[in-house]
Amino acid sequence: MDSFLNFLSSITWWMWIIVALVIIAIRDIIQRKHTISRNFPIVGHFRYILESIGPELRQYLVANNREELPFNRIERGWVYASSKNENNYEGFGTDRDIYTHQHIFINNAMIPYRVEDNHVNAKDKYFLPCAKVIGAHNKRRRPYRPASIINVSAMSYGSLSARAIDSLNKGCKIAGAYHNTGEGGLSPYHSNGSDVVFHFGTGYFGVRSEDGNFSMEKMKKLVADNPFIRAIELKLSQGAKPGKGGVLPGSKISKEIAEIRGVKVGVDVLSPPTHKAFKTIPEMVDFIEAIAEETGLPVGIKAAIGKLDQWEELTDIMKNTGKGPDFISVDGGEGGTGAAPPSFADHVSLPWVYGFGDLYKLFQKKGLEKQVVFIGSGKLGFPGKAAMAFSMGVDIINVAREAMMSIGCIQAQVCHTNRCPSGVATQSKWLQRGIDVPLKSERLAQYFKTFKKEFLEITHATGYEHPCQFKMSDVEVNVDDHNLSKELSGTYGYEKTPVPFNGMQSLKDCQYLGGKH
Repeated sequence: MDSFLNFLSSITWWMWIIVALVIIAIRDIIQRKHTISRNFPIVGHFRYILESIGPELRQYLVANNREELPFNRIERGWVYASSKNENNYEGFGTDRDIYTHQHIFINNAMIPYRVEDNHVNAKDKYFLPCAKVIGAHNKRRRPYRPASIINVSAMSYGSLSARAIDSLNKGCKIAGAYHNTGEGGLSPYHSNGSDVVFHFGTGYFGVRSEDGNFSMEKMKKLVADNPFIRAIELKLSQGAKPGKGGVLPGSKISKEIAEIRGVKVGVDVLSPPTHKAFKTIPEMVDFIEAIAEETGLPVGIKAAIGKLDQWEELTDIMKNTGKGPDFISVDGGEGGTGAAPPSFADHVSLPWVYGFGDLYKLFQKKGLEKQVVFIGSGKLGFPGKAAMAFSMGVDIINVAREAMMSIGCIQAQVCHTNRCPSGVATQSKWLQRGIDVPLKSERLAQYFKTFKKEFLEITHATGYEHPCQFKMSDVEVNVDDHNLSKELSGTYGYEKTPVPFNGMQSLKDCQYLGGKH
């Protein structure tokens, strides 16, 4: 034994390296799973290493400031700087090619809107609530006017970490915004004082009976026990995977998540593509009305837009009966925080601008656009894009990925693996520990504040007091080589209906105004 140990100790470090390489080479030749390493022992591993770090190499070394998707470096940098209250300006002119397809131009007024000394925004430059009251038209018992036109979109606890949800909710409280729960149910981390929109989908998590169906009793109890829930959102589909059910991997399902969702620990959870509570559009309208009647809250729907025949049926029912959703969240087919097969993320449902334009025209044709609050969700968390969205008829903006970036997301695009390096989209306790909740909540709030401040400045530059006053003629977009710049009305084929607005002070005096106000 001693002689063997002496022999091992006599082997130099470089000989150990050779031994290790020989073992790896033998293993590579014997294995049958990977052709490259079988044909090129040892050397083939470098190919896999480069492939694994390819996204990082492209993100930080190869791609220019405007190339990356879904968010390029300039966009991410603006969110990061805004959330940290740092200098988010750029010097020496824009580096964007302003002649490219779909570039947005906002037509400024010759003389901007003047903010007088006694104006609401002279005292609070971040005050920017929704111009409409959700649920007012349908006379819900508890109407709601969101205190912020930018809010956190549907992202579940389970998909996101506890600390991420905690940061988002506390940030919403600071900014006076609402926090959409996502379809994972209401967690303790959604309960830090901000307004909440309770969102549920085909899995009915949080309001789920033991047999997996919707429970009205649980919904009533949830709303009664949590008065900060101000509205309810029924998900029909989402931009990342419209018409397809979601999967939450068992590796992400802790005991706490299982209790909140009403599922089993460590077992993959499948959300089916369709609802059990209704099968037809009339049944869906009855379902919405039943929830609104039992809870007293406004009830809306969320969907990505494709075919319009069932939407036409919905508008006919709304026009003939006076019943239906109080708000509609329109998601874009560009994909979002939900992990999805590329075939869905790339091809199924319309991008936001096309989908929203088609839907708004349909509601306008039926004379219903004034009674519904339209919520836009699809990479709209930038003031310029927000101006375009409001010009097209949006009343509120929901942001998901932009909100994630404000609390530390680096666009690693591994949300579906439970290995998110920033701790935002993982249930790993080790990775989550990097999130400082008080700091990150302040950063989300600061991002929202900066967004509202800059958006108000753009609004004033166009001669208006509130973004609801934007017209489609106020925004132009590049469409083709023959007529590079075209007003939105010409591009999308309709004129936005004016939103009733009696001044910012009337919004602040509204008894249904949410948030800290």
